[in-house]
Amino acid sequence: MYSVVDLFAGAGGLSLGFTQTGNFKIVAAFEKNEFASQTYKKNNPDVELYADVCSANYEDLKKKFGNIDIVIGGPPCQGFSNANRQHNTTINQNNMLVKQYIRAILELNPKAFIMENVGMLKSDVHKFYKTSADIDLINEYGIETQNSKIFLLANNYFFPELNEFVKNLTNINTYIWDNDFYLGINVIYKQKENVKKLEKAIVKYSKLLKKSLPLIHEVENEIINNIYIDLIKSVKLLLSKEISNNDFIIQIERPLMIQRMIKTLKEIKDNDLVINSYIFDTDLYAEVDSFPVYEYLTKILESEKHGYVIDKGILTASDFGVPQKRKRFVVMGIKKDISEEVKLPENKTSHINTVKDAIYDIEECSTITSVTDDNGIKLPKIPKKDLSELARKLRNSKMLYNNIITDTRETAMERFKLIKQGQNFHSLDKSHKVNTYTNIARTQNTIYLRLDYSTLSGTVVNVRKSMWIHPTKDRALSVREAARLQTFPDSFIFCGSKDSQYQQVGNAVPPMLAEAIAKSLLKYLDKK
Repeated sequence: MYSVVDLFAGAGGLSLGFTQTGNFKIVAAFEKNEFASQTYKKNNPDVELYADVCSANYEDLKKKFGNIDIVIGGPPCQGFSNANRQHNTTINQNNMLVKQYIRAILELNPKAFIMENVGMLKSDVHKFYKTSADIDLINEYGIETQNSKIFLLANNYFFPELNEFVKNLTNINTYIWDNDFYLGINVIYKQKENVKKLEKAIVKYSKLLKKSLPLIHEVENEIINNIYIDLIKSVKLLLSKEISNNDFIIQIERPLMIQRMIKTLKEIKDNDLVINSYIFDTDLYAEVDSFPVYEYLTKILESEKHGYVIDKGILTASDFGVPQKRKRFVVMGIKKDISEEVKLPENKTSHINTVKDAIYDIEECSTITSVTDDNGIKLPKIPKKDLSELARKLRNSKMLYNNIITDTRETAMERFKLIKQGQNFHSLDKSHKVNTYTNIARTQNTIYLRLDYSTLSGTVVNVRKSMWIHPTKDRALSVREAARLQTFPDSFIFCGSKDSQYQQVGNAVPPMLAEAIAKSLLKYLDKK
């Protein structure tokens, strides 16, 4: 039995897949999210559960459990810095979590590791920006860096002495708006293309703006101070309805863009990024060095000092019995003294499970809309011959929990009734798309998707937010049905709020995919 530590464990899909082999024992897991932790603990009561990976003491862990054989886990992919897209935050604090994962491997020195849930980890798009703390590592392991630019401000918002302002912004915290004020202004501005949504946003956030307005104070730079004064005047005029919504949008645009620049500069400073120069070209950029996440990982772990051999690739979940079009980037590493090579699993089956295979047998089970009413329902007895092989595998409990759905409003129900299997929001007539998404043409194909029994589902994310529809019932897909599509057995119970349960399911590694990965790794471990 190999001992395993699961980092960023979530609800426990990866852990479940490993334990299902019967050859791995999870001794410790780390998960910070409150509801996901509750789910993990309920389904893994014997596992020592910790919260924060960043504060983990792996020496203490080894003293308690002995040498750890395997480290598994999936650092959140949204944590990676991405120089080619604009986010509300340029340098998400989660981008340190890949480094925390690598720290765990270096300090625990396991026989092998599995890292997943990083869909574009191998891509050059996902990168770390160089910090002062990276300099020694970059030199020690020969990590190649490349030039990157962080967008700061469009040239039509430039102001005199901008050059000096960005280079000598010592009291940067004094320029940052109150969080509530920034939230209100930012949300309102984002609705500028939709008249009705703009009106709703202004109504919704007016009290918040009024409450936080006194917190916008004088700042050192005279130009910025005057911009802030004009902004305060505009907000007051909006609150007293002395200015139109459109005029308000025009007047807040410049101060908002400058505030976004200042917030980005604060992120750069707080994260101790090494700035090579500021580029005042068509727009303003901070020039930095960056390096791909995968380059960082392999250079360190494949080095002679640490001695791992690594394979990586994209695994398609449907190849391993999961009834959905889900692709995951997986990195598998093993000590060179155990095996000179390691390979990710390859599918050898021609059978593809469908949505019907996964959820047809619970189609008539009653649903609830409140987690407080979830006392479980008895699974209907169905002859084994009438069940798909997948359903027989997942029906490992006499009771069915988490058959929870969202309340459906009248407008949504009208749409549900018009959408056929395999169709989505774009199948609706224009009259049924009124007063909905900001840009109807760009609405994703996964929105208002009615699943098709005859084929795979799309990638299961938070299907509540995407408004997924049951194949034959005019209702939302339940948490349990989404869990079935992820290949969680019925004995696995999710905890927490309704939205959290949907999110936990969507974030999870499909257990059947995890089991295939575990079995593939086992071949190399047992061979040694």
